[in-house]
Amino acid sequence: MSQVLAAVPRAGLEAVVVAVDLVLESGLVSAEHILNVLGRLNSAPPPGPVATLLQVKEAPLADTGRYDRLRRKETDHA
Repeated sequence: MSQVLAAVPRAGLEAVVVAVDLVLESGLVSAEHILNVLGRLNSAPPPGPVATLLQVKEAPLADTGRYDRLRRKETDHA
């Protein structure tokens, strides 16, 4: 409760009340959940796409076996 009340000066009472209402509707009530919802409500929109002349010449290839190959190498970390 104190964590939620401490968020009021930073985010404003109305925003905290909205976040609490949304969390109560979900049924999973915790201070962390309220602060998470509050952060999502106050987050800035993501930046737009950037115009660039760069082009990808070779498409990336998912290689899940690469990690296993790297693990097999014996490396002296000291």
